Amino acid sequence: MYKILEAKELTENIYLMVVNAKRVADSCLPGQFVIVRTHETSERIPLTICDYDREKGTVTIVFQVVGAGTKFMSELKEGDSFHDFVGPLGVPSELVTAPVSETSAKSILFVAGGVGTAPVYPQVKWLHEHGIKADVIVGSKTHDLLILEKEMESVAGNLYVTTDDGSYGRSGMVTKVIEDLVKTEGKHYDVCVAIGPMIMMKFVCKLTKELNLPTVVSLNPIMVDGTGMCGACRVTVGDKVKFACVDGPEFDGHIVNFDEAMKRQTLYKTEEGRRFLEAKEGNTHHGGCGNC
Repeated sequence: MYKILEAKELTENIYLMVVNAKRVADSCLPGQFVIVRTHETSERIPLTICDYDREKGTVTIVFQVVGAGTKFMSELKEGDSFHDFVGPLGVPSELVTAPVSETSAKSILFVAGGVGTAPVYPQVKWLHEHGIKADVIVGSKTHDLLILEKEMESVAGNLYVTTDDGSYGRSGMVTKVIEDLVKTEGKHYDVCVAIGPMIMMKFVCKLTKELNLPTVVSLNPIMVDGTGMCGACRVTVGDKVKFACVDGPEFDGHIVNFDEAMKRQTLYKTEEGRRFLEAKEGNTHHGGCGNC
């Protein structure tokens, strides 16, 4: 059992929990995720790692209530436990696995949308701890839905907050801030990392492609099973079939087929749709060995 040491609501329907999970904390890196289950027969829920403390043996997760499983999770309190807390899973961010000298030579921009701020934070924190400054754009629909602002401010080189309704910080979508920074304020970046809703990442990539700015995206929003066996996170990247949970979750955003991925997500929500996809995609429907 994995004890919850802290549980709090960050904003409406978004929760943070600090979990005692020493083995995960000992080996995880920014960009990876865990799979949690509240009890033996409950739904498996993949969640990206928001933070970790190797000395204390804790892992921090942030999640949004989107269904029955996460609704039940949100009702857990300090002192309760998860039945399973499996990880670290997925491939760590290239920024933290590359030589520090290589990463430090780059001018880096992070773009976080909504709950996507949570997986951006550990990457920016890791860079900060290694003496590397990165600019960060954090966007939310309203001021009330903004999360982890103080935490991000403490590790970012420059933090730019924007709200869709203009209720706090800059006004407008994250794409407007990118355009303002590059075209109006003369900023130059070597790489952009964008994490948030699929539609946000799609339009960030559309803009950064025009700006000749290489962009990495995290496809954690489309993961379901977390092992590649369910086929939910199958995505075309360039001319290859990939699975977000086993090959990613990070990919070159300029060659991700976002339209296909979002259409698949709609189909995958129904039993009929899942059967249709499995029949259509054959051996490429699943990940792992690729022939299950």
